Amino acid sequence: MAGQFRSSVWDPVLIIAQILTMQSVFYVSLGAWVCILDVLLGTNRSLEQLFGYEFMIHNLQATQLTDVQGRFLMVAYFCNALTGSAGLWFVVQRTKLCWDFSVTAHLVHLVICWIFNGWFPSMLSWWLITVISVIMMTVLGEFLCMRTEMKAIPLGVGPRTDL
Repeated sequence: MAGQFRSSVWDPVLIIAQILTMQSVFYVSLGAWVCILDVLLGTNRSLEQLFGYEFMIHNLQATQLTDVQGRFLMVAYFCNALTGSAGLWFVVQRTKLCWDFSVTAHLVHLVICWIFNGWFPSMLSWWLITVISVIMMTVLGEFLCMRTEMKAIPLGVGPRTDL
């Protein structure tokens, strides 16, 4: 395969390693964002904030103006999408694979949430937050990867001697 810019050989070990790395980036950054926002709000940290459906949705639909924890969790998920797009840029490095890895990370999150809660999410607001997060992560990841892929390839500056 000499002379090709990228190898098109299917490498399952590389793909699995990238999926595991992106899932790690997803949860480490989500945990960091939630922790930062919990410190700002002065609230207790729990796994319910990362995996619970009702925790975010109940707080998001609260009628009290003082209960802004659900809104901050929504902000944490959107900030996590931005961090995840940087992970796509660093780990995947391919524009056409950003959608695949973004959806995979969120599907794994859905399965883990399903197991954690014991039931499939049926709230429209949870799905909207997830879909917007997928779109944000994909679009920004594609933008960053495309900028890298479109960089000019430097050609030799010296005179050619093999004319």
